[in-house]
Amino acid sequence: MDYLISPEQLKQELGKVVLVDVREPEEFEESRIEGCTLIPLGEITSRGLRELNPEDDIVLYCAHGVRSLHALMALRQMGFEKLRSLDGGICAWQELGY
Repeated sequence: MDYLISPEQLKQELGKVVLVDVREPEEFEESRIEGCTLIPLGEITSRGLRELNPEDDIVLYCAHGVRSLHALMALRQMGFEKLRSLDGGICAWQELGY
């Protein structure tokens, strides 16, 4: 499961990874992890190569971790390799008080 990153690991790596929120704009307005970029799942294939660098270490997240895994698979098909998904999504992040 090397494609998953725990909230604790992410907390330590903030600032060293590119953080992408794949939720919808309404969800993004309610809560987000500081420093992230919003690219909704439905736009990941059209915006991915334009807005993200395949060389970067990218962490994707959504509410619970399902949409971010779909985004991870889509980006992987586009040639991205350094991808991880936040295990449990922003809900797990918030449960730990981050």
